[in-house]
This record gives sequence, structure tokens and C-alpha cells, in this order.
Amino acid sequence: MIYGIGTDICDVRRIAATYERQGERFARRVLSDAEFAIWQGRSKRWPKRGISYLATRFSAKEAFSKAIGTGMRMPMSWRLCEIANLLSGKPVIVLHGGLKDWFEAEGLTAHVTVTDETDYAASFVVVEKA
Repeated sequence: MIYGIGTDICDVRRIAATYERQGERFARRVLSDAEFAIWQGRSKRWPKRGISYLATRFSAKEAFSKAIGTGMRMPMSWRLCEIANLLSGKPVIVLHGGLKDWFEAEGLTAHVTVTDETDYAASFVVVEKA
């Protein structure tokens, strides 16, 4: 049974402007440690790809927060929700800490997709309850 659906579209230029104002502090606030390491590698090689990566993660976490119905309130937090990729490239949601505990206690599973173009990143999340 579908528990919730969330979608988000993010203007990559807005993420770039925020990054310009706040620097690495912005990326550290939004990204998990694993995501941050990937972001650093991409940013060093291709700065625009780094910003796109940051925008897709921002968008996916916003969509996830909508799908679970909490918005950006506990147990949801930026760093406890990680968007990883399987070896196939398929994006998956990996949860940590209290968010993971709450999500599992509710018997929920999540599916996510992300995409980006030059100016926009978009995400769609479906959360199911067993």
C-alpha cells in the first residue's frame, strides 16, 4: 500500500548561488559523510557536476520528506537521509540513526528516482507500507 508520494524540482542555479554564499558548509549540512566524499571528488574534477550532484541530493531529500509526511522535521534530517547508488546506477535511499529506526518501526520501504538537466534537478519518491 502506498504510504506517501513526494516530488521536488530544484533550480540548480539556486543551489549554486547558495553554495557560493555558504561554501562547503552548505554541502556539509545537506550531505551525509558518504555523499560528501563523492561530492568532493566530483567537484574537484568537474565543478558543475559537483553542483548538479548537490542539487539532486537536495531534491531527493526534499521529495523523501514529503513522501513520509514530516517535511524537514524530526525524525527527518538532511544528514540522516542518504541517496546512494547501486552498482547498476539505480538510486536508493539509505537511512541512518533515529530516522532509520522510525522508518523501520513503521514498516516502510522507499523508492527514489532523480534526474538533472542544465538548470534543474528533479526527484520522485514513493514510500510503501507493508
